[in-house]
Amino acid sequence: MSAPRPRPIGLLAATFALLRKDLLIEWRTRARLNAIIFFALATLLMFSFALGPDTRLLEKNAGGYFWLAILFSSVLALGETFRVESENACLDGIRLAPADARAIFLSKALGNALLLTALGALLVPVMVALYGVRIVTSVADLGLILLLGCLALSAPGTVYAAISSNARARDVLLPLLLFPLVIPALLSAAKATTLVLQGDPMNQFGSWLGLLGGFNLIYWGVGFLLFPRIIED
Repeated sequence: MSAPRPRPIGLLAATFALLRKDLLIEWRTRARLNAIIFFALATLLMFSFALGPDTRLLEKNAGGYFWLAILFSSVLALGETFRVESENACLDGIRLAPADARAIFLSKALGNALLLTALGALLVPVMVALYGVRIVTSVADLGLILLLGCLALSAPGTVYAAISSNARARDVLLPLLLFPLVIPALLSAAKATTLVLQGDPMNQFGSWLGLLGGFNLIYWGVGFLLFPRIIED
């Protein structure tokens, strides 16, 4: 008599189980979070020192500097996405579980998005203090932009992290693949952030927000469809 086959795990259940595992590991080590916080703070300080006492220029470009700090720091976070699983063939063990491979993508991408969103929330008061800006519209608008922007970074970043995880020069390969793809989305996020900080007399905020949402649909949809093939190869 053959042994009973294991029951398949639902996509949502597998996603949240893997996400919980990743968050627990990050909470216990805090290795990625500490590294990206210090790197992002150094980036904001570098822009402040480079432009000198020109406060008007700092205020005008604060949104762009904010997102550049998150983009550069994301390389450190995304590059370590599959580090734990690559040790002792843990990723192969996860793939043997009776669950959809897309759950790995969703859990990793959501975990990266939460990490980058937490980083952005910590950087907002630093940006306000360094660049002398203030939130003109509402904190909710800024929070929505931050969430959508970090989601737009995390989906393709997770896919490319999986592609480059076994490469010799993965630290170089990841930004080369990621930056050209996400720059349009980050431009939308930077424009929308600037409107929050300087006002929106022409009512352009909704257009930039919609464009950023469209990029998210594309990034997450393509990543969701292609990830099983990528993880098999």
